[in-house]
Amino acid sequence: VRVSAKAVYSKYSIEPASPIDFGAMIKGTKKTQTVVLENKGMLNFKFRIHQAPEDALALQSKSSKQGESAPSATKRSAGRKSSSSTQGPLNFGMFTVSPCSGSIAPWGQQKITVECLAGQEGTCEEQLYIDIVGR
Repeated sequence: VRVSAKAVYSKYSIEPASPIDFGAMIKGTKKTQTVVLENKGMLNFKFRIHQAPEDALALQSKSSKQGESAPSATKRSAGRKSSSSTQGPLNFGMFTVSPCSGSIAPWGQQKITVECLAGQEGTCEEQLYIDIVGR
């Protein structure tokens, strides 16, 4: 009996890379941007998008000053609903993200749409994480 296996990691790309900037907007208007999460590996993988803890931005700033890599994060970004979605849209400040979780087959893609509704006057910045299981 011949037995073999190949151990691999999940491989992926996120385009465009962080940060995503909606720029100046007129109060009450809406803009959308799309992020593409692509599976470049041999295995299915699951992803989840969630809001970063409040101290993550401080950690990222500290790591950048020291020349280290900070935890991967997507600022001002989120996802759009697809057939692989397991969860509806989530709101993060002025931003709406949908889907916030799903599964992507090998060489497949998930289009993630970030919607910004300019509500209150001023700057709004959120830090979100795209967690890829088994990376």
